[in-house]
Amino acid sequence: MSPESIAALDGPFTTRQLLRLDEALRVADQQTGLTFSVFIGDLEEPTRDHAERLHRQLDGAAKAVLIAISPNQRVLEIVTGTDARKRITDRDAKLAALSMAAAFAGGDLSGGVLAGIDQLASHAGRH
Repeated sequence: MSPESIAALDGPFTTRQLLRLDEALRVADQQTGLTFSVFIGDLEEPTRDHAERLHRQLDGAAKAVLIAISPNQRVLEIVTGTDARKRITDRDAKLAALSMAAAFAGGDLSGGVLAGIDQLASHAGRH
């Protein structure tokens, strides 16, 4: 078993959920021309600053959308690059965050992430 497989087994998602998330990210990237990424793990305080640092490390950060989730801290941050922000407003991101938080509150981490990716991609529209 590869180290990646072991890490996936220890994570919050099943293999099926990981495949669905991977597909959702791929489709969102293709449809919008933006790059969607998800980070799940603890965020350093202040959490927004840490999420922004993670976003800056992404290739093509100007066109990137990062969904950073810390289940242990009950924190969700959505960071958009300068180009992505022209297509996904703060209001759009807040609406997606509310949908995601509702799913998370019901214990559905995977479903919440999928809903957030879909909603943000829909707001961004096709490129």
